[in-house]
Amino acid sequence: MKIVGLMSGTSYDGVDVVAAEFTRDGDTLRLRPLGHRSLDYPDDLRAEIGALLPPAATTIEAVCRLDNRLGEVFAEAAAAGVELAGGVADVVVSPGQTVFHWVEAGRVRGTLQLGAPARVAARVGVPVLHDLRSADVAAGGQGAPLVPAFDALLLDAAAGPRAALNLGGIANLTVVAPGAPVLGYDVGPANALLDAAARRFLDRPCDLDGARAAAGRVHEGLLALLLAEPYYAAPPPKSTGKELFHGGYLDDRLAALGEPVAADDVLATLTELTARTVADACDRHGVTEVIAAGGGVRNPTLRARLAALGEGGWRLRTTDELGVPAQAKEAYAFALLGWLSWHGLPGAIPSVTGASRAAVLGAWTPAGPGWAATPADPPRRLVVVP
Repeated sequence: MKIVGLMSGTSYDGVDVVAAEFTRDGDTLRLRPLGHRSLDYPDDLRAEIGALLPPAATTIEAVCRLDNRLGEVFAEAAAAGVELAGGVADVVVSPGQTVFHWVEAGRVRGTLQLGAPARVAARVGVPVLHDLRSADVAAGGQGAPLVPAFDALLLDAAAGPRAALNLGGIANLTVVAPGAPVLGYDVGPANALLDAAARRFLDRPCDLDGARAAAGRVHEGLLALLLAEPYYAAPPPKSTGKELFHGGYLDDRLAALGEPVAADDVLATLTELTARTVADACDRHGVTEVIAAGGGVRNPTLRARLAALGEGGWRLRTTDELGVPAQAKEAYAFALLGWLSWHGLPGAIPSVTGASRAAVLGAWTPAGPGWAATPADPPRRLVVVP
């Protein structure tokens, strides 16, 4: 079965596209990567997304317009994925762009992703799986993270406690260990605050390669204010996003500090924040190895700091060493979720999300005739039977 997986994360910088072929051999599922691409969002689309995200106010018109524009972008990405699959795919998984994750008192009440899946289905002519988080939320879960289903199958728990780390806008951790349920949660910001600082101080979307952070020094006072965030002390299951970690959040901490901090020092401090919170979580779970993926692994400053904090406790690797491109891992994970949902199997793990049951994820948008298991001629009339 050939599946195209799309992913646009909390950094909202573009879409990662993969094509994968899945074959089942007994209790083993084999994934053959067929290729991956990254499609950058144009600057005006990034600005449109940013203008709609909390804490900004918006209108239902703006939501509708963005939903359909993103649908066109995802349709283009899906078409590229079908090309990677050799021109034929069975399913496209298009989870959409998260614009709001409604959390109250640690409980997720709802979640919203945009991306007009009907536009994707119309473009590629195959069924599209979307809205992957809502079923878990309806079962009392966080709706995130969902990648642990992939991690739990990929990592061998028998090899000892190991962690899979994704460094996107938010840092997500999955922990597997012999005889223990899979654990996974959002640790805190990875690139979310770093990118907000880069936009604020450098007028750039990011601190490329962590160069400016490498030139700065950690401001201990600012770091202490940032580490005082209650989210870090909350027990899992938990999830977060830019509803909490956004540019205004950083502005508030800088204002509370009451003294100016150089741009490079802000970036160095935020890099240390990400490295420290991730390392603390890995230490707490006693892992021996951390296998990282996501855009953050391309930041040598962040990666070097993580490796240094892990010395003597755990080794830092990337998923590239396991045959999964680090930049495309989440898209491959969503392709797997598509395979599971197609076969009526749950993709969310209750020990991760806190749900009352394991949910089969997503909603399907068909792509015209042939969707039904038993195609039928259209009826010519309707009779109401008393």
